[in-house]
Amino acid sequence: MAKKSKSQSPSPSAPTFTALDEGHIASPKGFKASGVFCDIKRLGTGKGSNKGKKNDLAALFSEMPCAVGGMFTTNQVCAAPVKISQSRVEAALKSDTPLAQAVVINSGNANACTGEQGMKDARKMALSLERELKLPEGSALVCSTGRIGVTMPMKNVGIGIKEACKALASDRNSSAAAANAILTSDSKPKEIAVELEIGGVLVRIGGMCKGAGMIQPGMSPTGQRPASMPKNRELHATMLGFITTDAAIESSALQSCLEEAVAGSFNGVTVDGDMSTNDTVLALANGMAGNKLLTAKSRTGLKTFQIALNHVCLELAKMIVRDGEGVSRVVRILVEGAMTDREADLAARSVGNSALVKTSWCGGDPNWGRIMDAIGYSEATVDESKVSIGYRPTQGKAFQYSLKQGKPTKTPLAKLRTITEAKEFDLLIDLGLGIGGATLYAADLTEEYVDFNKGE
Repeated sequence: MAKKSKSQSPSPSAPTFTALDEGHIASPKGFKASGVFCDIKRLGTGKGSNKGKKNDLAALFSEMPCAVGGMFTTNQVCAAPVKISQSRVEAALKSDTPLAQAVVINSGNANACTGEQGMKDARKMALSLERELKLPEGSALVCSTGRIGVTMPMKNVGIGIKEACKALASDRNSSAAAANAILTSDSKPKEIAVELEIGGVLVRIGGMCKGAGMIQPGMSPTGQRPASMPKNRELHATMLGFITTDAAIESSALQSCLEEAVAGSFNGVTVDGDMSTNDTVLALANGMAGNKLLTAKSRTGLKTFQIALNHVCLELAKMIVRDGEGVSRVVRILVEGAMTDREADLAARSVGNSALVKTSWCGGDPNWGRIMDAIGYSEATVDESKVSIGYRPTQGKAFQYSLKQGKPTKTPLAKLRTITEAKEFDLLIDLGLGIGGATLYAADLTEEYVDFNKGE
């Protein structure tokens, strides 16, 4: 049984939840996980695989059929497993009945840009899982991450699925094996679980994810670009996220909660500005906690669930940025005073993906001139005479300003440097024009990132 840590609450009036020490994807009732090695990516073929005999195939299973929600990459080049999972989630949402019951995930091969063969292989992976677990056809989802443009070694995958199904369990070690199996260039697994009370019933939400490079997710429920997505977002390692809960909740309500949670978490991070072909977040809810069914009309219960889900997704998303390829500093960019929220997002991403800004962060240099430059060439409306730029420690309250309404301040450079030399800090950009705002978690650009990604 996982231990509980201090209860947390986003605000004094908000419902509370409790983080579980060593919480994991199988912490909620009725869920099992496993991870195995089946040599999907031949050892030694690329720096991301130089980790020895590493687990490369994971399985998730629920004892009961689940309500399901999903968010998928909006990259126009979309991997086969994304297409399969998206179509199955869409079917579940149309019927609004529990349909999904298992997920198979592999690392080492993205099954992207693999044509019709890739689609056949993705379908076969899902079908193999269903047959091994004696589940109805269409109840399994599939996700992949790894090298693009290589067909799946299906003989190895088939062996891996059989072994993963035999190893399914709800204990900590089995979940850890699954969390490790989905990693590519990540240096560590990313897991979390929380417990909350809904109508007097204890409910749990568990999660795991992966991601370190090719990180700037922009997911939507259908894989189509939402109108609010910045037009200049680039399309080029994948992030995958998995959420389990024993809450009883309708698929439509779960999907709505997931959309809000992802908007404030996974869709709000960037490591290198590149959106993957495989980005996916899946949520499964089996109802085994026994709470009164949550629907879109539920009030207190759904709000409590939403707050906890937001926390789980945000914590997982921050783990991705902190574990980014070569990352030495993480910066939370807070944009205020934009004409609209969309323009605030445009400004934040322009700064967070600027090579000049990111390299200055690497050196701990508070070079606000580069920030002004990046704001200026963004598609956001900018009046340089109204812009203010400030820095503060992550846990701090007051900002130290380098620029106030377009005029440099007298804050000593050394004082600003003491903030920007920390492993994490906040950067405030106030455009002074409206009420639009955005938050983006970004990372620096280091020599290690270049070395890792330049090839053999």
